Amino acid sequence: MDWHPLRLTTPVKQHVFGGRAIAERLGRTGLPDGPVAETWEVSDVDGDASTVLDGPLAGRTLRQIMAEHPEDLLGPGLTPGPRFPLLTKFIDGHGPLPVHLHADDPTARRLEGEPHGKTEAWHVLDAAPGATALVGVRPGVDRAGLHRALLAQDFDAVMRRLPVRAGETVYVPGGTLHSFGPGTLVYEIEQTSDIQQHAMRSHMEDGSPVPDAEWHANLASLLDEWRPEHRPEFHPGLSVGVDDGVRRTVLSAGPYFALERWTAGTTAPLAYTFSTARILTNAGAPVTVTCGPWTGRLDRARTLLLPAALGEVRVQGPADLLIGYVPDLDRDIRAPLLAAGHGPAAIAALGEGLDPL
Repeated sequence: MDWHPLRLTTPVKQHVFGGRAIAERLGRTGLPDGPVAETWEVSDVDGDASTVLDGPLAGRTLRQIMAEHPEDLLGPGLTPGPRFPLLTKFIDGHGPLPVHLHADDPTARRLEGEPHGKTEAWHVLDAAPGATALVGVRPGVDRAGLHRALLAQDFDAVMRRLPVRAGETVYVPGGTLHSFGPGTLVYEIEQTSDIQQHAMRSHMEDGSPVPDAEWHANLASLLDEWRPEHRPEFHPGLSVGVDDGVRRTVLSAGPYFALERWTAGTTAPLAYTFSTARILTNAGAPVTVTCGPWTGRLDRARTLLLPAALGEVRVQGPADLLIGYVPDLDRDIRAPLLAAGHGPAAIAALGEGLDPL
């Protein structure tokens, strides 16, 4: 196979909480008219699998490539499964997202019949003054108290409302009740799954009312999948100087994914090597990307999936890129951050599985 970066189709979700920020603030073209809540940059979710747009694999879905070329795509050390392990999105919380949660792995297997749940992280690209997010419940809230608040739709009575600022990130473990918006634009990375339980009286897709019986069943399922102990915090990430004008910032990391933001000026190119698949999303001005003999342009708010077989990528600055992948936490995260002088407690705050040894 003559591997090169994969340009993929991006399913679009026009849920009622969306606006026009992905088009107007990020400059994304080709979007439908009306509200755009989400673009799924890399997806292997059932029914919404990305398809390769060009090259020798054009027309193949990500699911098909996973089945036919698992090691070339994923790289050594990652257990191949039927689905590509990562889902990434732009999300426009023009209005507030529904209060909801996603099951963690054990709960998804027990109650949803799914192989895993959905832990996620949000990296805030833009936020209106005073923007907030609901992330987890307050200490001391029990199932009965949460149920009463959900019945009253009084989320602030039991949930933690946190300030949201551009450039910050929060790691949200499965089972954490959450929402964000209005006025919030994020890039999200998560486990490949679309399982979720909502607390709302209306459907997020079109705003239509949820019948009473369905709503009460939704609340019961949400309470069964809720994990009260998670109280995540937003943080600015941890940075490491790489080259003259090139900086790596680890935004979030855990056993399921890592998300980093790399920036480069014009003095030195951004040269990046890797042994497992990488998702490369452009958060800045258009850039030129080179992988071996392949060279192409990556516009703002667009994404390339870099198969592991490529091994390296070069991007000429100025550049501002988001890079997502499944990490080896010791090798990829803990060791380089410790070497850069970051303390164990700060590293542990990036996500899960990074507690001091």
